[in-house]
Amino acid sequence: MTQKAILSERRGNVLVLQMNQLDNRNAIGAEMKLALSEEALRYTQDPTLRCLLLTGMDDIFCAGGDLRNMTTDCRTVAVRERMALTHRAFQLLVGSEKPVITAVNGAAVGGGLSLALIGDIVIASADAYFMAGFPKVGVLPDVGVLYNLPRAVGMVQAKDILLTNRRIDANEAKEIGLVSRVLPQAGFLDAALAVATQVAEGPSVSMGLAKALMNGSHKDSFDEFLLKESLAQAVVFGTEDFMEGNTAFREKRKPRFQGR
Repeated sequence: MTQKAILSERRGNVLVLQMNQLDNRNAIGAEMKLALSEEALRYTQDPTLRCLLLTGMDDIFCAGGDLRNMTTDCRTVAVRERMALTHRAFQLLVGSEKPVITAVNGAAVGGGLSLALIGDIVIASADAYFMAGFPKVGVLPDVGVLYNLPRAVGMVQAKDILLTNRRIDANEAKEIGLVSRVLPQAGFLDAALAVATQVAEGPSVSMGLAKALMNGSHKDSFDEFLLKESLAQAVVFGTEDFMEGNTAFREKRKPRFQGR
C-alpha cells in the first residue's frame, strides 16, 4: 500500500500539510505534484483558511524531483507537460495574497530547495540543511529557484549555492537570509504551528496586500509603487479589521481580526 502523499489537517484557521512519502524522501513525483496542487487550490479558495504551513513528516522535508520519472519520456512536449503540473501548486501559492509558511524539518535538496523558497516565512529546524542538487544530476535548477534564490540571498550567494552544490546548514541559511529563523528540532512542528497561528490571527486583508505589493515591487518604479501603496491603504482603511485594530488599541486589549 502506498503512503498518502500529503497528510492534511486543519488547525483552527491554519491548514497544516505534511509531506508523507518517506520511502522516496518526499521527492516531487506525479502523486506529490497532484496532492500539492489539490491542497493549494483548497487553501486559496477557502476564505476561512488564513495561513498554510507546509512541512514534512519525521525528519524529512523534500529530496527534490523524482528521478525515476525524469527519464521515462524526455521529449520536449512531455517535459513541458510535467513542468506545468509541477508549477501549478507553486503558482497558486506564490500568487495568492494568503500567507504561506514553509517549515523545513530536514534536507531540502533540488526541488526541495525550490519548495522551501515559496514560503513567505521560511523556518528551519536546527538539523535542516539545503543543497542545490541540480548539478549532480545534470539538470537546470528549476521550479522557480533561479527566480527566488537570488531575491532571498543575493546574486553572488545564489550563484555560489547553485553552481558548487555545497551544503548549507540551518545556521548559515539564517545568516545569509535563506531562512528567517531556526528552531530546535525537539518540538519543531508545534513551534512552527505557533508562528502560523499568530499569522492566521492577523489582519489578513492588509497582510495579503502587503505580500502582493512586496512580490511585485521589483517590477515598479518607486512612484509606481507608491501609487499602488496608496490604493491598497485606501482599501485597508475601509476594512472591519482596521476599525477593530484601532478600537482594541484604545481599549488596551488584543484585537480580534476577522479577515474582512
